[in-house]
Amino acid sequence: MRSFFKTWLTICLLMPLAAHATNREQRLPNVNGYTPKSHASAPSSKSKKALRTAPELTSKSSLVPPMATKESSNVLSRAVNVLGTPYRWGGSSPSKGFDCSGLVKYAFNDATFDLPRTSNAMASGHGEKVDRKDLKPGDLIFFNIKSRRVNHVAIYLGNDRFIHAPRRGKSVTIDTLKKPYWESHYVVAKRVLPKEQNQLRVVQR
Repeated sequence: MRSFFKTWLTICLLMPLAAHATNREQRLPNVNGYTPKSHASAPSSKSKKALRTAPELTSKSSLVPPMATKESSNVLSRAVNVLGTPYRWGGSSPSKGFDCSGLVKYAFNDATFDLPRTSNAMASGHGEKVDRKDLKPGDLIFFNIKSRRVNHVAIYLGNDRFIHAPRRGKSVTIDTLKKPYWESHYVVAKRVLPKEQNQLRVVQR
């Protein structure tokens, strides 16, 4: 009876150890270094970031309207590519941030002319005045915010949308003229990009 008790006690002590060893072996990869799918690790933070970034890049490229001219497409692409850049008074670069006129200057950097630095000077400077119903992508639209004079500028994208650097605490973003706030503060629009010249075909006789 005593020997039976010893045997039973030994079995009870060894069973937990055997189970622990079995579980440990199940967590280890096999000889080839392959880990079963049931124990596959969760996606890394880098892969998660890549998954989030891909749709954003796609959506940014789709923001430039297909009916835009070559020059306006270049302007809009430069502006759209800095979406999310923080506002900074006096800023005119992605690394330092943008204020409203700084963003416009940056977007029009490759144009053949030099825009004034302030929104008020842009509104009164060169360019063709455009009626709101005739707005085209790349036109500049001006607002008066908490002032009687123009003190804010944005770049028209099409379909009543525009891109701008709103104010402190905000980032470069896309907004719409359909909002009552922007409708009430809208002043004027200017077309500063040159008209595309129709290429004449030379017919050889």
